[in-house]
Amino acid sequence: MSKTAPPPPPPRSRVRRFAFWILAIFAPAHLYVGVRLVPDLPGGPAIIALAASYCLLSTFLIPFGTLARLYARRPLVDPLVWAGTLAMGWFSSLFVLTLVRDLTLLIPASRAWTSQSALAVVGLSLLVTAVGFINARKVARVVRVSVPLKTLPQALDGFTIAQLSDIHVGSTIKGGSVRRMVERTNRLNADMVAITGDVVDGDVSHLGKDVAPLGDLHSRHGTFVVTGNHEFYSGADPWMAAFAELGMHPLRNAHEILDHDGAKLVVAGVEDFSAGRHTPDRPSDPAKALEGAPEGLLRILLAHQPRSAEAASAVGADLQLSGHTHGGQIWPWNYAVRMQQPLTAGLHRWGSMWVYVSRGTGYWGPPKRFGAPSEITLITLTRG
Repeated sequence: MSKTAPPPPPPRSRVRRFAFWILAIFAPAHLYVGVRLVPDLPGGPAIIALAASYCLLSTFLIPFGTLARLYARRPLVDPLVWAGTLAMGWFSSLFVLTLVRDLTLLIPASRAWTSQSALAVVGLSLLVTAVGFINARKVARVVRVSVPLKTLPQALDGFTIAQLSDIHVGSTIKGGSVRRMVERTNRLNADMVAITGDVVDGDVSHLGKDVAPLGDLHSRHGTFVVTGNHEFYSGADPWMAAFAELGMHPLRNAHEILDHDGAKLVVAGVEDFSAGRHTPDRPSDPAKALEGAPEGLLRILLAHQPRSAEAASAVGADLQLSGHTHGGQIWPWNYAVRMQQPLTAGLHRWGSMWVYVSRGTGYWGPPKRFGAPSEITLITLTRG
């Protein structure tokens, strides 16, 4: 991969605002845990002081560690990100379980177990975090999905698409992990590979070697890729050029026509739903992506965010493949996804169109998946 100039760094004022916005969310949450849980821990003043000190450290470590690549010098970035994201992962469970404990303490009989329940919250949160870490770090499982299409030509019956999404190559997901994803995907022998955005968290100059194994993906018709919101945070233009150098087909409000055993189909892709905020002259546009596509052909649209479905359905797409949600990644945050996205995970009907939402092949933020396993999806088109 040739060297590509990294995108200009975000203005320091914007970085500071973003970090302090996250701090404003996590500080009250840490204060709540510090007030409601820490004083009830057994072990005396020393344990309480140690726990309170950790809460204070975690309050700042989460925003400023997780966002280290935006301001720290390169040798410090990866260790800081690891520290910040691990802290975020543990605290997410600690906070939820503290809430559950407070609800149980409303029952008079449970108040006799105040110290024991506080210790149980700490122990259970550590267990959930450990299990979630193992789930996140192992190679994503293969999820097989059949999509029935009444007008599917005979030649396309059994056509397969291997979907990768939300890999998030960065400080905690490196080239070795990407290589293992690629090897598992290649064993599926799919007719095409679709990568539905959020491939990277960082610029080409730092992550080019880690992304390079994606160039070894093989399928009959090749690999198609669209932007996610994180590509725009990391430099969408340099990254899409880099993906093209690796032999992939970037689809930026564009389409290609595939010929499969004499039957043709349209594979289209749109910019991320939020692209208009980053590049006002090139917003996400399903109509433009399908402009000029022959009528009567099967139309598959790659769109990072599920909320592109309304516009995709309006222009006649038959199947939309999306990601972005991670399936919530950590229970119970999957319920919060519906505040922003119409769909969280799996196969859904949207008018006359099917939508499949991947839970993601990697993870973002905490190296933790609990109740929302990562996936490499093998989608098979069937007549029916």
